[in-house]
Amino acid sequence: MVLLGINFALAQQQPLKLWYDKPAAIWNEALPLGNGRLGAMVFGNPSIERLQLNEETIWAGSPNSNAHTKSLAAVPVVRKLIFEGKFDEAQALADEDIMSQTNNGMPYQTFGSVYISFSGHDKFTNYYRDLNIENATATVKYTVNGVDYKREILTAFGDQVVAVKLTASKPGMISCNVMMNSPFDKTDPYSDGNQSVISGVGSTVEGQKGRVKFQGRTAVKNVGGSVTSKNGIISIDGADEATLYISIATNFVDYKILDENQEQKCKRFLEAALPKNFEEIKATHVNYYQKFFNRATLDLGTNSAMNAPTDERIKNFSKQFDPQLVSLYFQFGRYLLISCSQPGGQPANLQGIWNDMLAPPWESKYTMNINAEMNYWPAELTNLSEMHEPFIQMAKELAVTGQETAKTMYNANGWVLHHNTDIWRITGPIDHAASGMWMTGGAWVCQDLWERYLYTGDKKYLAEIYPIMKGAAQFFLDFMVIDPNTNYLVVVPSSSPENVHAGGSGKATIASGTTMDNQLIFDLFTHVLTASDLVAPDAAFAKKIKEALAKMPPMKIGKHNQLQEWQDDWDNPKDNHRHVSHLYGLFPSNQISAFRTPELFEAAKQSLIYRTDESTGWSMGWKVNLWARLLDGNHAYKLIQDQLHLVTADQRKGGGTYPNMLDAHQPFQIDGNFGCAAGIAEMLMQSQEGAIHLLPALPTVWKNGSIKGIVARGGYIIDLEWKNNKVSMLKIKAKLDGNCRLRLENNLKASGFTMKIAKGENPNPLFQTPTVKKPIISEKAKLPKVKLPKYKEYDVDMKAGQTYTFYGN
Repeated sequence: MVLLGINFALAQQQPLKLWYDKPAAIWNEALPLGNGRLGAMVFGNPSIERLQLNEETIWAGSPNSNAHTKSLAAVPVVRKLIFEGKFDEAQALADEDIMSQTNNGMPYQTFGSVYISFSGHDKFTNYYRDLNIENATATVKYTVNGVDYKREILTAFGDQVVAVKLTASKPGMISCNVMMNSPFDKTDPYSDGNQSVISGVGSTVEGQKGRVKFQGRTAVKNVGGSVTSKNGIISIDGADEATLYISIATNFVDYKILDENQEQKCKRFLEAALPKNFEEIKATHVNYYQKFFNRATLDLGTNSAMNAPTDERIKNFSKQFDPQLVSLYFQFGRYLLISCSQPGGQPANLQGIWNDMLAPPWESKYTMNINAEMNYWPAELTNLSEMHEPFIQMAKELAVTGQETAKTMYNANGWVLHHNTDIWRITGPIDHAASGMWMTGGAWVCQDLWERYLYTGDKKYLAEIYPIMKGAAQFFLDFMVIDPNTNYLVVVPSSSPENVHAGGSGKATIASGTTMDNQLIFDLFTHVLTASDLVAPDAAFAKKIKEALAKMPPMKIGKHNQLQEWQDDWDNPKDNHRHVSHLYGLFPSNQISAFRTPELFEAAKQSLIYRTDESTGWSMGWKVNLWARLLDGNHAYKLIQDQLHLVTADQRKGGGTYPNMLDAHQPFQIDGNFGCAAGIAEMLMQSQEGAIHLLPALPTVWKNGSIKGIVARGGYIIDLEWKNNKVSMLKIKAKLDGNCRLRLENNLKASGFTMKIAKGENPNPLFQTPTVKKPIISEKAKLPKVKLPKYKEYDVDMKAGQTYTFYGN
């Protein structure tokens, strides 16, 4: 196989491409396309093209609740055992009587694949394939017997079909067979006229009957030649060009209702697309996609490293300076979010929408102890607020199903969510107590909802979500109890996901009042108080919240100078567990600060050092954000280097990045892509600390660059340029009226408006920072003092709709 020189030049001219000089041999080398509802993985094999396909609502099982009453008698006993230090016995009882008695959630499932086979195309030259994330299309090119062949593939945002255009440099050269298959039982393809059809039903799992009915149809629109179909195989013979249209639909309406006619829906999409040519469909597709994607850009510079295929660049990233690969990875994260989380659809699951199995790892569900929330860290920050909507809709649905679980399992008001859910919005604890005995999922969901308000300042939206937040808070008011060993009000039983502690035999996770729980509930309670004042004043409820906050424990600093993960000083400096749950207070929350809580800041840093850098892919993505919040850009960049470590087919352990740039847990989890994309933005701009902090964690290697179109809390759209590691130009468009505080190391000059030196508290309510209790510090701890650069702070009174430009010197 020889790569044409012209393709190297093309890669340089259009840097927002993942490109390769060979076909994908395995799934983790195939390239992802998606329109929120439909997903396709493109393999690019000349002789047998495979498009592995997904539809976002093909899940096993059917509407159900996994709440049960057996827990009512068990919870008091489990609490008593925990208070007595009998953690192993408590966990065994929780496994038996609190974990789900019915099912552990349903898996997200693949539809199957479409294959396009070309006789004689196994001997090819001049091979090239790419994924263009600037226009959300994939291309495959190669030469056979002097004829240049090209395939262009997209998952049409407007027309809701997968479209594949086949062309050749000479007329009459498109001859191939098209066939569909599916791993489900009783899904043999059949012909309906000249169309190929597959119909099936989602799997029955753990006694939950599969009731998601689906249908897929493939049709061909040809220029020249002929098209026939027999026994589900479409044959194209001697065409000048041909376009495949693939439609998939299910009977899914929502998490309660499965009564749409999937066959009619599938035909409707196909029949609407068939009269259009590929270019019409592509134009609509690109216009829709780019109105989101083009909002933000990142330029960290270019060099000759970008001339190599993408998999080689990833392989060499830790050994060579390739700044454009970081820009590409950042934009790839934004591309993936647009492609798998569209308004009106389902939120991105553990694999986005890309899954080739009936029983994928972790069932590809929604893991709520970080992974599902992590998927949405870039949403507001990188100017993709609309992509957040499916997650917000899921929160509304979980607040309904979680209310039943709270009452049935714990006799509590409000609503509860444990560590996992699925398309049926189950909210009971699943799997085993080691991970499932964690019930603060609702609090983390509400933190995400609150963050969207801080970015938008939309009080109508806040009024809409306030009942969800209040319901989550009501549950904890009813469920939390005083721990007799500490006299603090805490959640018990619970855990610090998904880590074991030193109590008992050293193998239990179940505990009382873990640090992460305390941080999550502190955020929930304080945000509910603020939201109530703004949209639904309720003095009686506020009084209960304030009383509960006063009884909750402060964060603690242990004997190893670490932020304690548990109320007891159990942390082991040699523990390098992938979860760093107790650092939630540093990121994504803002309870821990170099400016406000220096002791906690240093303790959090020490905890992160103990955990080490290299881990699973998503964990390294989280750590990029954490080191950015610790204001250490060089360490954050080192984590990006660890994340952009090539994981190959023969590697069995360790995280990083697959050749197709998807995150390797391993196996594939999409949250690492989203987490790292957010972390790159956090290195360049932060807004959680009462100000817009410019270049808070800029690595020395990113000497010059720009980022444009990112969003700060308070409703500010930021364009930022820097030279010699200092701000050179700043442009801010204000969406809301209010004081904007700016923080940076070098001086800043206003262009045609008033700017003053900042003094005292920032009056902008969207910039307010929390006041946490003074930490309890072990007598054995010896914390260093935080050393901060000398920052400049400026205040500007901004008006909605106005743009303000500044220059650095």
